[in-house]
Amino acid sequence: MEPEEAYRRLVENADSSTFDDFDIHVAAAIIALALSEARPDGRTLCDCVGLDGRDLVMLVAEMFPGALVDFEECAALATTIDEEERPLRDILWMYSTGATRLQRHLTAMIARRCGRPHHLWQDLGLNDRSELSRLMKRHFARLAEKNEHDMKWKKFLYRLVCRSEGFTLCSAPVCSECDDFSACFGAEDGEALLARLRNGREAIA
Repeated sequence: MEPEEAYRRLVENADSSTFDDFDIHVAAAIIALALSEARPDGRTLCDCVGLDGRDLVMLVAEMFPGALVDFEECAALATTIDEEERPLRDILWMYSTGATRLQRHLTAMIARRCGRPHHLWQDLGLNDRSELSRLMKRHFARLAEKNEHDMKWKKFLYRLVCRSEGFTLCSAPVCSECDDFSACFGAEDGEALLARLRNGREAIA
C-alpha cells in the first residue's frame, strides 16, 4: 500500500472516532509515512512509528476503528528506545498539556521521528511547519510557550535535553551572537514527504 493510499484509508476509517479532524490527520500522516519507511529499511512499522504493537493497535482502534484489521498483526511487536530518544520522550511527556493517552502516544511518535533526517514537520508527514506549530500548541502548550523565539523544533528539543543533562552544545552566550543562527532559526521550507513520495522524486532513506 502506497503512503498516500494508507493515509486515505486511515482517515476514511475514522468516522466513528471521537477525535477531531486535526488529530486524525496528524496520527494518519505519521503512520502512513512510517509505513513507507518500514518496507525498504527492513524495519517493523512499530520501529518506524515509535510505538510497541500493543500501543499501536490501541491507537488505531481508537482513532481509525475501521482500519484495525490492517494492523492487528502488529500487536505482538515490540520496539526499543535508545539512550538518545529516552530524554526526548521524558521532556515531551513532562510538558504534555493534559497527560492524555493520545499525548502519550504522540510523545513516543514525535521522539522517534526526531531521529529522521528532515525537518520535524516533514518527518511527521505533515503538510507544512504551521501544522507542527499547531500540534505543539495543542498537545504540548507549555513547551510551545518556551519556544518563544520559534527555534526549529528538533534543535529546540535537543537543546532542552542538553540542558536537562547539565551540558550544552552551544558555544555562543546568546543565540543572536551565534555563527550558526540560521541553522537553528532559519526557514523550514521544503516539500511534504508524503507528496514527495507520491511524485516519485525521492525514496525515503
